[in-house]
Amino acid sequence: MKNYITHHEWSIVEDGFHAANNEITESLMSLGNGRMGQRGNFEETYSGKTLLGNYVAGVYFPDKTRVGWWKNGYPNYFAKVLNACNWIGIDIKVGEEVLDLNTCTVDDFRRELNMKEGILERTATVTLPGGKRLKIHSTRFCSMADDESGAICYKITALNFDDTLTITPYLDGNIRNRDSNYDESFWTEIHKETSFSEGYLVLETKGNPYGVEQFQVATGMRFDIKLNGLKTDYQSLPVKYEKYVAGTVHIDIREGQELTVYKYAVNLSSTNYDKEVLVQEAKNYVGRISEKGFEQLYAEHVKVWEAKWERNDITIQGNIAAQQGIRFNIFHLGQTYTGEDERLNIGPKGFTGEKYGGSTYWDTEAYCIPFYLSTADQKVARNLLVYRFKHLEKAIENAGKLGFQDGAALYPMVTMNGEECHNEWEITFEEIHRNGAIAYAIYDYTRYTGDETYLSDYGLEVLIGISRFWKQRVNWSEDKKQYVMLGVTGPNEYENNVNNNWYTNYIACWTLRYTLEVIGKLWTENSRRLNEIILQTHFDLNGEMAAWKHIVENMHFPYDQERKVYLQQSGFLDKEILTVDDISAHRPINQKWSWDRILRSCFIKQADVLQGLYFFEDEFQADDIRRNFEFYEPMTVHESSLSPCVHSILAAKIGLRDKAYEMYVRTARLDLDDYNNDTEDGLHITSMAGTWMSVVKGFAGQRVKNGSLSLNPYIPEQWNSYSFRIGFRDALLRIEVTRDGVSVRNITDSPITILLYGRPLEVGALATVMQTGLG
Repeated sequence: MKNYITHHEWSIVEDGFHAANNEITESLMSLGNGRMGQRGNFEETYSGKTLLGNYVAGVYFPDKTRVGWWKNGYPNYFAKVLNACNWIGIDIKVGEEVLDLNTCTVDDFRRELNMKEGILERTATVTLPGGKRLKIHSTRFCSMADDESGAICYKITALNFDDTLTITPYLDGNIRNRDSNYDESFWTEIHKETSFSEGYLVLETKGNPYGVEQFQVATGMRFDIKLNGLKTDYQSLPVKYEKYVAGTVHIDIREGQELTVYKYAVNLSSTNYDKEVLVQEAKNYVGRISEKGFEQLYAEHVKVWEAKWERNDITIQGNIAAQQGIRFNIFHLGQTYTGEDERLNIGPKGFTGEKYGGSTYWDTEAYCIPFYLSTADQKVARNLLVYRFKHLEKAIENAGKLGFQDGAALYPMVTMNGEECHNEWEITFEEIHRNGAIAYAIYDYTRYTGDETYLSDYGLEVLIGISRFWKQRVNWSEDKKQYVMLGVTGPNEYENNVNNNWYTNYIACWTLRYTLEVIGKLWTENSRRLNEIILQTHFDLNGEMAAWKHIVENMHFPYDQERKVYLQQSGFLDKEILTVDDISAHRPINQKWSWDRILRSCFIKQADVLQGLYFFEDEFQADDIRRNFEFYEPMTVHESSLSPCVHSILAAKIGLRDKAYEMYVRTARLDLDDYNNDTEDGLHITSMAGTWMSVVKGFAGQRVKNGSLSLNPYIPEQWNSYSFRIGFRDALLRIEVTRDGVSVRNITDSPITILLYGRPLEVGALATVMQTGLG
C-alpha cells in the first residue's frame, strides 16, 4: 500500500512531488465530463515517469486479435480505448532552458484534485539547472457544462530573473497506446490549420477489415496571454508538423512579474457530428467557450458539480480517510458517466487509463446501476439498460458464432458496439454468467423505480434472448437425472472450465423464472404488446415456457450436506482447503504464483457463491448466508476490485461488523492507497460504485421490500455519524445516522412511506422525522 496522499475531506492532495509515484498520482487526479477526459498529466514538458492519456468517449480501434492458437468463435479484434490528441500541452522555455520538472530542482510542490468543484490545481516552485527560479500555478478542468471542452489557466512567475519566455500551446496527435504492438499509431491526419493564437487538428482512426467505423476527432484550441493580469501584445507564430499544430509566443518577463496563459480546447467526434462539418463545428465551439472566458466557464462548471453533490454526497463524521475515500469514488463515477447519451456506457478505467480495452463489462449491471438508480435521474439508469437492448441483435450474433440458434442471445464480456471483443478463451467462451447480470439489472431497475413499462418496451425481448441461451447451454445428465452446465468460468476467474458453477447455474434458473414471471404479468396487463413480442421473436409460448419450467425444477446445484454450504462448482472439495492466512507470504498470488498453481488452489479472486447470495438474499435464510460467508471469505484473496464491496454488504447483513468495515476501507481506498499495486494503469471505475453500496446497502441496510424503500442502518464504531441522500421514485431523502438515532428528511414535495427497521415510517413533503435509537 502507498500512503503519500494527504487525507482531506474534499480533495486529493499530493504535498511534495513524489516522482516515483507520478503515474499513480496521474490516475488519481484524472478529469472527465462524460464526453472526454484525461489523466492528471503536467501541461509543460515532463521527461520523467508518466503515462500521457487523453480520451474521447465512444472512440476506439479494433485491433486484430493475436493469439497463438486460434479457436472457432474467437472475436476478430480486441477493442482499444484510444489515447487521443493531447490538448493540454503548453511547452515553456526560459531563455534556452526547457521547463521540465524532471530536470529541475523542485523546491516546493502541491497538486490537488478539488472534488467538490471538479478542478485540478498545481503549484510548484522550481529552480532550473541554470539557477533561474520560477513559480508555476496551473488550474484545469473538463467542463461539465460544455461537455466537449476543457480549459486551462497556467501562470508563471519569475522569481529571480529577467529573460524571454517562449510559450508554445499545442495540439499533438503523435501519441501511442502503451499496449500498442510494435509502437504502432492508430491515428492518421486528415486536416490541420493554424491562425493567430488558435489551431485545429483532425485525426482519423486507421482503416480496419472488420466493418468498424473509422472515427474522426477534431481537436481545436484557442489561447490568450496576460502579463500581471493585463492584456499584452504578442505575436503567435504558427507551427505545423505531422499530426501537430501549435502557436509559439516570445514574451519578455521581469523578476516578480506573472504571466498567464489561458487555453481553451474542444474534442468533437464523428459519433456526434458529420465528418464534413467537424472543423467548422470545432471552430464554433472554441469561439463560444473562449468568448465566455475562463472565469465564466469555471463558474458554470462548478454549478453542475454543486447540483451533483446535492444529490449524491455521503458525509462521514469522525474519520477523514473514510470521508475522502467515499467522495473520491463518487466523484469519479460522476465525471465518467452522466447518462446523457444512451450510446455510451461505463468503462472499467473511465478516462483514467487504457487497460481492459473495451468500454462495457458486466460490472455496469451488477455494480453501477444501483448507484445511478439512487443518485441520479431515473433516465440515467434506464439509458444503461437501453444500451443493452440496442445491442440485442449483436448478442444474438455473438451466440450464433458459438453455435447457438433460434434467437439465443449471449451478451459480450467486453464490448464497444455490441460485438464481443475479448480474446481470452476462458472469458470469452466460458464466463457466461454475465448474461444473468443483464437480466438481473432489468429486475433491479423495475423493482426500484416501479417503471414496468420498460418490460414491455424493451426488457422482455432481452429476457427472452437470454433465456433461450440458458436453455441451450444446459444439458440433461442421465447420471444425475438433472440439468447441468459444463465448461464455465464463474465470477471467480481463478477457476476456469469448471462444471456446475453454483452461481452460474443459479442465475440461469433465476433468469428463466423471472422471464416466465414477466410473460405472465404482460399476459394479464398488456396482452396486445405481449402478442407483438411473441410475433417479433417467433416465440413458441407453450413449448419454450414448458422447457424453461422443466430446467428450473430440475437444475443441479452442488451442495455439501456436511458443511451445509453451496459448492462453488462440482469437485470443489477435492481441493486442499486452506485460508488466506496460510499463504500470507505469497500475496498477491496473481503476481507470485503460476497460473497453473492458482487454478489448482482453493483461493478465490472475488465473490462467486457469495455474489449469488448477495443478489438473491431474499431467497436464502440468514444462517445459510452466514455459513457460506464463513466458509468462502477466508479463502478469498480479493484480488479483484469488485470483491470487497460484496463481502462488506453481506458481512453487515449477518452482523460481522468488523469485517464489513475492513472490506469497506479496502474498497473505498483501493486506488487511493494502491492496494493491488496497479493504480498507475488507471482507476477501477466500475468497482467504485461498490464503495457507495458498502455504505448504503451495507451499513444503512438499504433494500426494496414489496415496493417500499427499506432501511436497517447501524453506525460503524470508527465513525461519529454519517449521512447520504437517496432518490426513490418521486422522493429525494436525506438519511442521517448518529449514535443517538436516525433522521429521515424528505427534500421533495412528494410524501413517502418507507420501512425503517421493518416498521412503516411516514415522511411528509419537506418534512423531517426522527427516530431515537438504532434498531
